[in-house]
Amino acid sequence: MRFLTIYKVVLGPVLLAQGRRVRRTALRLAEAAGERSGLVVIESALPELKLLFVGDSTMAGVGVRHQSAALASQVASILANRLVRSVRWQLLAKSGVNTGQALEFVKDRELLPADVLVTALGTNDVTSQKKPYQFIADYEALVNVLLKRIGARFAVVSGLPPLHLTPAAPQPLRWYLGRYAHRLDEGLRRWIAPQQNIAYVSLQWASNPKDMAEDGYHPGENQYRVWAHLVAENIATLLPK
Repeated sequence: MRFLTIYKVVLGPVLLAQGRRVRRTALRLAEAAGERSGLVVIESALPELKLLFVGDSTMAGVGVRHQSAALASQVASILANRLVRSVRWQLLAKSGVNTGQALEFVKDRELLPADVLVTALGTNDVTSQKKPYQFIADYEALVNVLLKRIGARFAVVSGLPPLHLTPAAPQPLRWYLGRYAHRLDEGLRRWIAPQQNIAYVSLQWASNPKDMAEDGYHPGENQYRVWAHLVAENIATLLPK
């Protein structure tokens, strides 16, 4: 972190100018259309599995047109077929929120009871330059509050994407954002590692710019599909046999 701080000071004017230009010229994609809750019905004697999804623009499905191609809906469908049980899901997501803002965003929302919490946050903590210790403190607070409110025992947390590969940002800004994201992601993994009820899902595999959405920043359809299978796999692993 010390090296990044020095780098930021030395190249501050360049990074600031590039950041302003990216914010001014970036292609703005809408959040995916469609319902933000649903039920995948499977005839089974098993009780419904209930999922709550919370996050930023990626959880909101930016990069695809409809929620059916985004994360939450796909995870629910995959699990319903894999576990042979109905899956009810609820999605609360908003573009641009960092982890602390996500907690404020869900505070006054009606939350359905759930068995598993699924989160995707962190990119906006990078762009807002949230200190690593504050990022982890905010994430821990978010997860603890939501688990208590919805009565869930388990959580699946996605890590930060490889921002050093995003074509939407020029160099050296791209490199700097990537290194900062790596530091936050390391902290997230360390926090989760000793906790048996929380699983971490790496997004470092999402490294092919050709699979990204047209804005060069958000996941494309193929990446959402792969991501959904990884999240579903981790949920299935966490659940009692």
